[in-house]
Amino acid sequence: MVQKVRKIPLPESSALHDRIQDGDFIDCFATDAQISPRQAAGVIVDFPIWGKWLVKLRGIVTAPFGLDQDGPDAEDKLGPFPVESETDHEIIAGFDDKHLDFRVSVICENGQLSLATWVHPHNIGGRLYLALIMPFHILIARNGVARAALAGNRPPVPSAS
Repeated sequence: MVQKVRKIPLPESSALHDRIQDGDFIDCFATDAQISPRQAAGVIVDFPIWGKWLVKLRGIVTAPFGLDQDGPDAEDKLGPFPVESETDHEIIAGFDDKHLDFRVSVICENGQLSLATWVHPHNIGGRLYLALIMPFHILIARNGVARAALAGNRPPVPSAS
């Protein structure tokens, strides 16, 4: 079953609202799903093979500019992203880098799963980077939401007795 993913405004309940300033980028994609934020985030950062290749390519292209490839060390990470906060309905992960600060938020409430991305560029390099990755970001974000919704909406597998 294909999940219908739609672009929505950032849910009012998101803690990302406290970060938004003029000039920041924010987007949010959502679909119907019954899944926890932690479980959904785990699925989202477990990119499909084509997504892993895009991340690898990003690493090669950005390495000469000294951009962080694996994210900072942290006890709790989702992929390369340190977890910043977690509630029953939202998990926020991300970090600050030379060219921009970013956070991703996974919210699961009222039967809806949403993935929001907030970016605060520091300079022209951050704005250029954001413009260059935007088509890939949208593709990966929408795909991640759909995959997480499918994972959450699967019926449980009966145990063999």
